[in-house]
Amino acid sequence: MATAPRPRTTTRDPEELAHRLTAWLAARLPGAQAVDVSVPASNGLSSETLLFDIEHPEPPLRSCALRLAADPSAYTVFPVYDMVRQYRTMLTVARCTDLPVPKVQWLEEDPGPLGAPFFVMERVEGRVPPDVMPYTYEGNWLHAASDTEREHLEAATVGLLARLHDQVPLAEAEFLALPGEGDALRRHVTAQRAYYDWVVAGLPRSPLIEQAFDRLEDLWPHDPCPPVLNWGDARIGNVIYDGFDPVAVLDWEMAALAPREVDLGWTVYLHRFFQDLTVAFGQRGLPDFLRRDRIEACYAELTGHTPHDMDFFTLYAALRHAIVMLRVAYRQVHFGEVAVPADPDTLILHHGSLRAMVQGSYWE
Repeated sequence: MATAPRPRTTTRDPEELAHRLTAWLAARLPGAQAVDVSVPASNGLSSETLLFDIEHPEPPLRSCALRLAADPSAYTVFPVYDMVRQYRTMLTVARCTDLPVPKVQWLEEDPGPLGAPFFVMERVEGRVPPDVMPYTYEGNWLHAASDTEREHLEAATVGLLARLHDQVPLAEAEFLALPGEGDALRRHVTAQRAYYDWVVAGLPRSPLIEQAFDRLEDLWPHDPCPPVLNWGDARIGNVIYDGFDPVAVLDWEMAALAPREVDLGWTVYLHRFFQDLTVAFGQRGLPDFLRRDRIEACYAELTGHTPHDMDFFTLYAALRHAIVMLRVAYRQVHFGEVAVPADPDTLILHHGSLRAMVQGSYWE
């Protein structure tokens, strides 16, 4: 399948960043140099990542990854990039759980050195299921794996969620509580409504997204489970694997306190997003991988908690993803890469599956 050019995500000059990084590092670690600075091909659509090595007689880390808040000149995906919050989340997870979280070394809150706050962590070697082209397409290591190997990876990944949710004491994660009224789920959804309002300010609104919010109210759980620390972007594309075992859990910018099912719904739907896309382009994909029933059963076995109201939580995941996709599309409009269509809902890549969820026909 031919793909469109990757959407623009930054206005920053990589060479200038490398020079500024070297100057910052020398101030932190006298005599040190940042060498082999590069931007990974898999850099995301939100925050930016720089990879580099430290040249120094006794470096605290040899191979590093730097997580840099989004370029404020590049029509950011999110309104706020709280690097202190991300840094603190990773420290908390590393301290309270046995999850493989990369060691975080430095936090820089001053936007002066690189133009935005950032933190530096260890770079973990391994492989990540690709987003472009998606791992559900033929021609990548996960698609080429055996069913047994994928089942191992699936169970190990669900195990990450189970251990995260079970092992972090709520008191240690209170700094991730969202503001507002009501319980953790109500606050989470309220925050998403505010995010949507920010995305469409001065731009065409999405009737489909607004219908999805209305449908959530119809499906609202009668008794949401107590909140736990949610990873937020809980998907295999944010895990580094050694073979088929997780060795690093990445990307904590959407972490929050919420019911367990918020993470589970995101894991289920983000795979379905790629699987539906693959089928639409004439490939079989991986229909038996990361199935909703298997994720629910595995999680229940590991934690003793049976996931409930998953129609609500998978719809909520698809809705949240739609808001992000709409913002990404409006960024393309901003940079002149696309025009706003007559129906703004068509800017949402998965508008068909989201509409089916709203109508209650998706899981039939």
